[in-house]
Amino acid sequence: MKIPATKALAHLRQADPVMATVIERVGPCQARAHMDGTHFGAVLRSIVYQQLSGKAAATIHGRVLDLYGGDEPSPRALLRTDDAVLRAAGLSGQKTRYVKDLATHATSRRFPINRLHELEDDEVIATLTQVKGVGRWTAQIFLMFRLGRPDVLPELDLGIQKGIQRAYALRRLPKPEQVLKRGRPWAPYRTIASWYLWRLLDLPAD
Repeated sequence: MKIPATKALAHLRQADPVMATVIERVGPCQARAHMDGTHFGAVLRSIVYQQLSGKAAATIHGRVLDLYGGDEPSPRALLRTDDAVLRAAGLSGQKTRYVKDLATHATSRRFPINRLHELEDDEVIATLTQVKGVGRWTAQIFLMFRLGRPDVLPELDLGIQKGIQRAYALRRLPKPEQVLKRGRPWAPYRTIASWYLWRLLDLPAD
């Protein structure tokens, strides 16, 4: 699934001249949401990837999937897996507790893991942050790149803060509340603006 961008780019260019410059520098929008697999598997992956480089996280995530024949485990299958086996695959003790808590929630009828796409953005965040190890940032990334929601601005993200600092030539990193204020004109396409700010950091500084 591709996050809609045509209207977003027109809006962002008109609403914010600085963002228009960022778009020009970065080029075509390639932001995409990935709907393969299950919501449970997507949140599991996000927990595995926390605080790790992409390569290391991918290796550990692959080892975890290998425990289940290369496929995403079901919540019940993960719960049946001994902690020591998950640790041997590369999960820390803390992340092992996190994924087990995710699986426990996912087996509850009151936890709508399979219906997250039916919920409003705030409801998705409120639901996912019930899980240990899943904070607001992780829930926002899920909204953006799992569900393809167009108007999410992860104000706690260091990359977003650095992107704004560079784009607007700020002396200091903006605080989360300043990120939200700066991003108001970008609504209802703040996901696309966020993608451009991340990609801006991949370019050489002026």
